[in-house]
Amino acid sequence: MAVTGDNLRINGDRLWDSIHELAEIGPGIAGGSNRQTLTDDDKQGRELFQRWCTDAGMSMGLDQMGTMFARREGEEPGLDPVYIGSHLDTQPTGGRYDGVLGVLSGLEVIRTLNELGIKTRRPIVVVNWTNEEGARFAPAMLASGVFAGVHTLDYAYGRKDPDGKTFGDELKRIGWVGDELVGSRKMHSYFEYHIEQGPILEAENKTIGIVTAAMGQRWYELTFEGVESHAGPTPMNRRKDALPIVARHGGGRDRRSQVWHHDGPAELTGGVRHDRFEHRAIPKVDMQVDGAAKGDRVHRSVSGCDGGVQNIHALEEVHDLHGFAGIM
Repeated sequence: MAVTGDNLRINGDRLWDSIHELAEIGPGIAGGSNRQTLTDDDKQGRELFQRWCTDAGMSMGLDQMGTMFARREGEEPGLDPVYIGSHLDTQPTGGRYDGVLGVLSGLEVIRTLNELGIKTRRPIVVVNWTNEEGARFAPAMLASGVFAGVHTLDYAYGRKDPDGKTFGDELKRIGWVGDELVGSRKMHSYFEYHIEQGPILEAENKTIGIVTAAMGQRWYELTFEGVESHAGPTPMNRRKDALPIVARHGGGRDRRSQVWHHDGPAELTGGVRHDRFEHRAIPKVDMQVDGAAKGDRVHRSVSGCDGGVQNIHALEEVHDLHGFAGIM
């Protein structure tokens, strides 16, 4: 069936209902989601998505990274497909729409085409990439990274979560490891519909925008050693505590923005932890830094720390580290 004239419209209510039905799997705080990759909740979410795709007449492909490829055949099956997708995994305190909108909107396109009896020339494939968030297994965009040749399969399988469980073992445990070689698929084009992760569109009263650049990212873990000691008998003028230095240099949002000056997001302190909880002892402190900037600016800003950033003593001289002076 050929349709001309007015733009085609999806069923917005159906898309909305699907998003919120999926959100019932792995509920998070404040109405959000906690469906981290390769968990039992992720498995259940995948099964629901697969059922929806089967109901829509699609065939399911699965690669060695567990990425799901739901295909609707075209009039010329030999042509490279058009891909639409994102991810279904979330952060521990994630929202209902991040990633999910991109996957389920692709499914809704298929449902609408089916209802209208429209056959496309090219096949359409709806994708659910595994571990795009990287909340459980760092780094983020792991499966798509293997697909693109940035990471090897062995590297991905060896990633460990905070409990020491490997990506490869957990992928097998939930039963979603496929036989398809990662990166073997051909693409004509790829579309990803994503909720904005910032305030710009809302502030400018706009409903949609087009991505014009990608943010370069560098992740670092800093260890502020300080001098461990007993909190009671050690005089303050002789203490070299790690935590006050972290608070001073990791919490100055305005100071960071002055050095990371450009027209986009800059840097985020991702997490702070100490090695033990003893209320009378002075611990060392670990801090994660997530740097993001357009192009290679983040690399230029922090490259002076490469090789020495993992162990930084909690002394006042910490601010003399080249490249990290502005971050902290």
